[in-house]
Amino acid sequence: MLALAGRRPAKAPLLLGLVLACAFSTTAAASEPLRIENLEVDGGEANWHASNVFRLDWTQLPGPLARPLTVIYRLYGADGNLIEGPVRYTKNAWLIEPLEVPPVPGAYTVEIWLEDSRGNVGPPSRATLRFDDRAPPPAAPQAPEGWLAGHEAAVLEIGHPAGALPLSGIRGYAISLDEGEGSYPCAHPGWCGVAETDLPLGIADDTIALGPLPEGETQARVVAVSGSGVTSPVASVVFRSDATLPRLSLLGVPPGWSNGPVRLTALAADELSGMAAAGPAGPFTAIAVDGGPPALASGDGVSTWVSGSGAHQVSYFGRDAAGNAADGALGGPLPAAATVRIDEDPPRVLFAPAQDPAEPERIEAAVSDPLSGPSPDRGSIRLRQVGSHGRFEELPTRVVGDHLVAHWDSDSYPGGKYEFLATAYDRAGNGTTGSDRARGAKMVLVNPLKTQAQLEVGFGARRTRISFGRGMPFGGRLQNISGMPLGGQEVAVLEVFAPGSRPSRRTTLVRTRPDGSFSLLLPPGPSREISAAFAGTRTLTRATDRSVHLGVLASVRLSASARSAKVGGAPIVFSGSVGQAGAAALEEGLPVELQFRYPGAEWSGFRTVQTDARGRFRYAYRFSDDDSRGVRFQFRAYVKGREGWPYEPAFSRPLAVTGR
Repeated sequence: MLALAGRRPAKAPLLLGLVLACAFSTTAAASEPLRIENLEVDGGEANWHASNVFRLDWTQLPGPLARPLTVIYRLYGADGNLIEGPVRYTKNAWLIEPLEVPPVPGAYTVEIWLEDSRGNVGPPSRATLRFDDRAPPPAAPQAPEGWLAGHEAAVLEIGHPAGALPLSGIRGYAISLDEGEGSYPCAHPGWCGVAETDLPLGIADDTIALGPLPEGETQARVVAVSGSGVTSPVASVVFRSDATLPRLSLLGVPPGWSNGPVRLTALAADELSGMAAAGPAGPFTAIAVDGGPPALASGDGVSTWVSGSGAHQVSYFGRDAAGNAADGALGGPLPAAATVRIDEDPPRVLFAPAQDPAEPERIEAAVSDPLSGPSPDRGSIRLRQVGSHGRFEELPTRVVGDHLVAHWDSDSYPGGKYEFLATAYDRAGNGTTGSDRARGAKMVLVNPLKTQAQLEVGFGARRTRISFGRGMPFGGRLQNISGMPLGGQEVAVLEVFAPGSRPSRRTTLVRTRPDGSFSLLLPPGPSREISAAFAGTRTLTRATDRSVHLGVLASVRLSASARSAKVGGAPIVFSGSVGQAGAAALEEGLPVELQFRYPGAEWSGFRTVQTDARGRFRYAYRFSDDDSRGVRFQFRAYVKGREGWPYEPAFSRPLAVTGR
């Protein structure tokens, strides 16, 4: 019987013995001898026994049993010679010890009869006792070479045992399958029952279909079974089964379009039977292009080229050592597939037939490509001045659908003719450069493209000065080159304050009136340069005018503690301040020159003092010269400034002090 791994059912040993039941009949006729009918050997007279201990059964006639009774038997060898007997049993005649034959394989004969208490002897009965405990030589199981495919049924062929066979012959073979656990074909090591014999029709019953096996290695363990059930030593073979298709990969397939031939490589891997090259009947890898004959190579890899513009369908497959292949044959799995797209031709690019009057600086070129299509992210538009022979300058370009769009800031370029080039790409990476418009002419533009604008600003003069803390009107006019006013346009007025100011600049936006004029009141603050600029529009050029200077005088105040001073008496205290609105902090102060004059004399300085961080200053002056009596002096403070002071030099208002 075919036993699987781990099966260990117990077997009770066969005890063959002679149990002789003796019965005594109280009613049998004295003249009728007792006889034995239906003498049977336990396990069958025709069957061989692996034990030399037998048991006999029979039916006594006539019945019922008579007592006392004697059982007598003789044992003969296979050659017919008496081995033992006659043996008589008078004690416990209904039961006799098991009958043992010599421990030598053979077919023995037992002769047995009954004798009653009156000496009547019945006729003898005979039975054959077949004993064979010799193990057969081992069988020679055979497995197919290599690997089995997953759908392929395994067939085990068994070579006949070599050498002398046991006397009982070969009943058949018992088989067990396992994955390396060391199973035994039968429940009892060394002996197999008839039901455990998988091939029970004799020595020639030597082939069995095992069916599809699990993936990997399966061990088939085989014993030859003698006619008495004694088994040969175990012989084993290994079946290798692979039900998994090779694992495939295809290298070289571009993610999008290619602009030239593509080399593809198919790789196959198999963890069980493997992909090692073994000639035409062994593993191979294949690639087919557009349904054509596949390129084949023994082993785990093959390469081929795909060329020509268009979309190419590629299929690839492999066959492992077990024969598993996804080639679509006989309704099996289809090959793996991929698409290779090739576009070997460049696109075409043409500039727009004319400029858009509403957007003359928009430079646009259409790109067409019938196969892969225009690139969604590559392309450029360049320009240079006609006749310059220099390198083309690239403009900021973006791709909008199938168009290249660039903006030319023509205001930043000098006047003259400019030629343009457009470079476009398709999705395959093919590039092309064109300089023609769609209508056939060359793409050349004359700058300025837009209507020229002119701007005039000022106070009526290029420079002017105002006192500290005053505002100042400022204005101008915007018109085109023909003198037509440009109303409703935005003009930016920029004030750049002198160094040391806080803040350093200020921009104010104003809109022109219908007559093109504009004006605003500049707030008080430090000295500054003032300019105005028109940023231009899609149809008007930018425009600026020269800047104008607005000088702001410093603010200086001076006061005295008294309007008369006694010569040789207490000093006069002069104090004052310097206005610092809009100036950065000057912690070290500003120098202030104190000046005086008397009637008929020029101003002259007599002391320079330093302001504190808040612009204040103070100085005590004593009149000591007798000539000062009766003289009316004038005093003032002068601030010249220094680096970082954003105001122009200024004097304080004079004040008078008389000596006495």
